[in-house]
Amino acid sequence: MNTNKDSRNEPTKLLIVDDLPENLRALNAVIRADDRAVYQASSGEEALALLLEHDFALAILDVQMPGMDGFELAELMRGTDKTRHIPIVFVSAAGKELNYAFKGYETGAVDFLYKPLDPDAVRSKVNVFVDLHCQRMEIRRRSEEQQATNNELRAAQEELHYALRMRDEFMSMVAHELRTPLNTLYLETQMRRMQLDRGNLEAFGAESLEKMVARDGRQIQSMIRLIDDMLDVSRIRSGVLSIRPGWTELQDMLQRLTSDLSHQAQAAGAVFELDVKGPVNGWWDEFRIEQVIVNLLTNALRYGGGKPVRVTLAATEEHARVDVIDQGPGIDDGLQARLFLPYERGVGNGVPSGLGLGLYISRQLAEAHQGQLTVTSKLGEGARFTLVLPRGTPPV
Repeated sequence: MNTNKDSRNEPTKLLIVDDLPENLRALNAVIRADDRAVYQASSGEEALALLLEHDFALAILDVQMPGMDGFELAELMRGTDKTRHIPIVFVSAAGKELNYAFKGYETGAVDFLYKPLDPDAVRSKVNVFVDLHCQRMEIRRRSEEQQATNNELRAAQEELHYALRMRDEFMSMVAHELRTPLNTLYLETQMRRMQLDRGNLEAFGAESLEKMVARDGRQIQSMIRLIDDMLDVSRIRSGVLSIRPGWTELQDMLQRLTSDLSHQAQAAGAVFELDVKGPVNGWWDEFRIEQVIVNLLTNALRYGGGKPVRVTLAATEEHARVDVIDQGPGIDDGLQARLFLPYERGVGNGVPSGLGLGLYISRQLAEAHQGQLTVTSKLGEGARFTLVLPRGTPPV
């Protein structure tokens, strides 16, 4: 006889109820097995307490008990969600002429046995109900597994749809961001071709050529930055992003970068306020740390609402800390949670800008240095981006 256990390898639970201890002992001896747990109750009240605590495969109830008899107990079981599904077998020493069996079936019993009990018949009936219970448990387990699998598939489909949507949006962003400098270059070349066709060489004087070259350089650098960002994302995801640490000084770097970006700040109507207390050295990849700080500075200009951007540098023996603080509209909690994900873009002057890769790459670069890049912000109170780097020691 197959008596499979449930998925947690728990024994199948059986309940026997009789007011006579000798009857409980005798019935227990007949139905017990290694993969079963037989619970005994000597009254209806005691049985109810067990029924509410455990999930039984079968309840064998004596009909004639003082106080609550077996029929009353069965009616209570059928009236409770937790116990109404439990099969009930009645046992009685009364003669068949009392027609207890009919009343037992009326109360929902699946079988009715008369004493003295035939051990083989009892054992066979109990085995049937134990098998049915194990099959129900197996079906329930498989149903739960199927539901879990369906949920996983649904989640995977949603992730796939999200990935496809992000891919399409990303390709659209790339096309848009590249089109702007390309269109500018194209129009510039068309204008020059028109001047040449007209023989107007005065349009290519030294001052004009200098401006043309500067404009061309800006557009080319914009495209190079976009391509570099995409390459960095590919390197990060493939685990081949290279970090080449060297002895680096942050005070000079911040002074140089804020000076280099002063024209961009002026165009945004802002200024940099640099607060540094002295040189701060560390063992970092200078090019990559510059990349992070430039991203933070340009973001602060883009989203800072034309107000001053404060840049601070502080250090302990173990760590260096750079804070870039703008006075823009701030970042809500929902966006803060997504800000360092790839392709997430803020809105500056009402218009999304860039590919949404800068902060993602910057955090990855910070973590590649065993550091951290975080943001704190409240709506209406600007945003503070904090870069913390362990200073490290050069190899011997």
